[in-house]
Amino acid sequence: EEEELEEEKEADGGPERALEKSPFQLTPGDVYDISSVVGRDLLQLSAGPQVPAALARLQFRIVRVLEMLEALVSESSLAEEQLRMERDGLRREVETLREEGSRGSAQQLSLGPDKMVIDLTDPNRPRFTLQELRDVLQERNQLKAQLLVVQEELQCYKSGIISQRRDQTEEREKEGNGSSPGISKDSEEKTIIKRL
Repeated sequence: EEEELEEEKEADGGPERALEKSPFQLTPGDVYDISSVVGRDLLQLSAGPQVPAALARLQFRIVRVLEMLEALVSESSLAEEQLRMERDGLRREVETLREEGSRGSAQQLSLGPDKMVIDLTDPNRPRFTLQELRDVLQERNQLKAQLLVVQEELQCYKSGIISQRRDQTEEREKEGNGSSPGISKDSEEKTIIKRL
């Protein structure tokens, strides 16, 4: 009867099916099934008349469990060795990067506080000193101011204000008879400056 139960369980995929699986496909449930099967076989050894058959089954199952354990241990050893090799490679790489970094920082430290490293291939790199930029901006501002003065003077010529004043100053010179032409120019410039 027990043998028939075992055959039915094997046909249904019972606990004995766990022994047929690959060690890498085992689940925790499969481990409990294997433990149940081995325990049942141990109990049958003390039961009496079927000792030789139970002993043979138990021996086969124990050998299978040992093979599974060996495969798992071998696989984990290989994985562990691969992990060790990868770890050692990463350590070497980190050490190399640290050495390169310390060399690079030593070079940067030796540049001094008033020095700057410029990448010549960078299109946005600085090309002028701050003083040169200040000088260029100051010159630009002066030129803008002069341009404004010239534009206003041109506007005055166009509107006829300056030519009328010249006519008036010439009349004053004729009336004064003794005034020098240099003084009239100064007064003309002063009126233009006042107007601006």
